[in-house]
Amino acid sequence: MYLTWFDNNSWLLELGEQRILIDPWLVDVLTFGNLDWFFKGSRSQQRPIPENIDLILLSQGLEDHAHLPTLKQLNRNIPVVASPNAAKVVQGLGFTSVTSLAHGESFTFNNLIEIKAFPGSLVGPTLVENSYFIKELATGLTLYYEPHGNHSPQLKQVAPVDVVITPIIDAVLPLVGSFIKGGNSALEVAQWLQPQVMLSTANAKETTYEGLLSKIITFKGSIADFRLLLEKHNLPTQVLDPHPGDRVELQLKKRVLTI
Repeated sequence: MYLTWFDNNSWLLELGEQRILIDPWLVDVLTFGNLDWFFKGSRSQQRPIPENIDLILLSQGLEDHAHLPTLKQLNRNIPVVASPNAAKVVQGLGFTSVTSLAHGESFTFNNLIEIKAFPGSLVGPTLVENSYFIKELATGLTLYYEPHGNHSPQLKQVAPVDVVITPIIDAVLPLVGSFIKGGNSALEVAQWLQPQVMLSTANAKETTYEGLLSKIITFKGSIADFRLLLEKHNLPTQVLDPHPGDRVELQLKKRVLTI
């Protein structure tokens, strides 16, 4: 298994000889509803669109996960698996093979990869977007991805999971609290899933933010703090902190099943 982090929530997963592009924001700026005064994210460098993408996986329909300028540069014939909300976005762009997954539904891609949707991020008062459990069928290697730190207890049914990608650092708004949940939420999912490796998402190393919203967001925690938290709770999970653009090979041990 190889992972490349492109900053923020954008990942390339290489698993089962398949290249899966997750929640890509690789070019241009990020705004919500074109309201630059409210929020604007700018990358310090544009990332080239990765070649030979086999599948696009979208967890949400919001611009920071279904980023229109990036999606417009991708081949419309690349298959897409998406939350129902994100599926509407890519269908509107003319993508020809779109699979919408509701919570609890599964999809098998090329008889090599199984993807199952679980409840994920709460967007607005009622909309719950997707998190994903991904399994390579030949080896049994597994990965779980949730970009806001909202983890459903239903995940316990797929434990253990080899790799978890989730926030480790909290993003906090006044009166609202943590709208991106790291820290204790990441600890809880680590206790449920017993991953060999965890990687942080939803943070940024090559992005600057402007606008009203960015001025009132504060961040709590660090990778080092989380490593200490795992150690305190006797969890041997390795926490990786890759640089954007680095292709990382994960050294995973085969699980020994006990009866």
